[in-house]
Amino acid sequence: MWFGKKETQLDRIKNKLSQAMRKDADFSVFGASSHQYRVKEKLTAKELADWQVYNHVTLPEPYAQFLTKIGNGGAGPYYGIYSIEKATSYTERQALLAKSVLHPGMTKEEWNHLIEPLTKDEDIPDEEYDDTCNKVLGGMLCIGTQGCEYDMYLVLEGKYRGRIVYTSDFHPDHPFFFVYEDSFLDWYERWLDEIILDYDIGWFGSRMPGDENALIQIYQSAPNEEIQAKALDGMFKFKKVSQPTLAFLKNIAEQSPKNRTTAIWLICKTSFDTGRKYLLELLQSDKHEDFLQALQILHASSKTVNLTEFIPVILQRLDRIHDPETLRYAGYILEDYGAITLQNFAPFLCHADPKMQTTAIYAARSCENKLGSWQIIEQMLMGGGPQVLNNLILYWGIIPHEKLLPYYKAVWPQYKSNPNFREKFIGCLRELHLPDDYFDKDESRRRCT
Repeated sequence: MWFGKKETQLDRIKNKLSQAMRKDADFSVFGASSHQYRVKEKLTAKELADWQVYNHVTLPEPYAQFLTKIGNGGAGPYYGIYSIEKATSYTERQALLAKSVLHPGMTKEEWNHLIEPLTKDEDIPDEEYDDTCNKVLGGMLCIGTQGCEYDMYLVLEGKYRGRIVYTSDFHPDHPFFFVYEDSFLDWYERWLDEIILDYDIGWFGSRMPGDENALIQIYQSAPNEEIQAKALDGMFKFKKVSQPTLAFLKNIAEQSPKNRTTAIWLICKTSFDTGRKYLLELLQSDKHEDFLQALQILHASSKTVNLTEFIPVILQRLDRIHDPETLRYAGYILEDYGAITLQNFAPFLCHADPKMQTTAIYAARSCENKLGSWQIIEQMLMGGGPQVLNNLILYWGIIPHEKLLPYYKAVWPQYKSNPNFREKFIGCLRELHLPDDYFDKDESRRRCT
């Protein structure tokens, strides 16, 4: 009796490519518009063999199967998979033939030692620079890009042969990231699964795989806090979660101080109404980290949720802001609701820290009636350096008040050759019924009143 052909992983991938195309018909998934879920013509066995002989490389079997059974590049995570020809052209030959030195879980110390020649001297000789880059990227093939400085590589030999590595520039303390899957086809199929399941895959592959139940089980059986954190992080790919998962997250928010804020973030992402009370608790906490996390969660939710009820709470807690990052997030939220005034932001606008001042000036750029608060502006300019005035002009324009004219005159030579700024300066003078050449005249005999 014939029971039919057993479906292989390659068969599943072919079917799922069609499903993904139907699911994302408008190509809203990041990078999909560039490949449109279509693959290129497959390599023949001879073409693959010729490439391997010429390059002295034997490709990992799952990737070779993709090239010969699915397609020579095309549809794939981010901007898609390079053809083998393009992959070769994007990989330095010396790196292709080198040994792989990377491994999952590489410590910051190991990484920093590896890239030290690239960071210790800006005038590093080209040859040493190339040698170090090739060592870091050795034994890997560049198979695609995520955009900007981020690329995807396939390990070609050694213990981690066949693994996918996400690379970026050679930043200290940021080792390259090995995705969770052991093979190219497993990674590729997971990408298709997450599209079909309508997951949020903006940073596909960087989070732990698994559905809600799998990640809950991993969290509950995790041998350490690091695995717990990764299991929770894996849940950020869900746009919505079930009630049992929501109850699981609420339990963590209420009983696990270590993972509390992550759980609250997940609750708010998947069910903001459930997360409201937790956000209010974070905003009213005495811990700076809690307040900042609450602001970040609110900012992330601001495009889809009305945050009116949180505005008074944030305004009441402005005196707890002592760093630019917290001020920046508070500014984002308050600005959206027209809640920033020069009066309530005066402590930041006149702050001794230039970074705090700059952040506050940017946040207050949309404030109305700046002219009516000219005393605050004068106080800013009296206590700050040249950059304060430059930021004020850049973000606020020229506020027309006689008391501010001496400050404008001081920087007039810097701006008058720029037609756009020149027009703003002259517009200020005209509002004050002063001649257009006011700033060019000798001010030594004139006194501003």
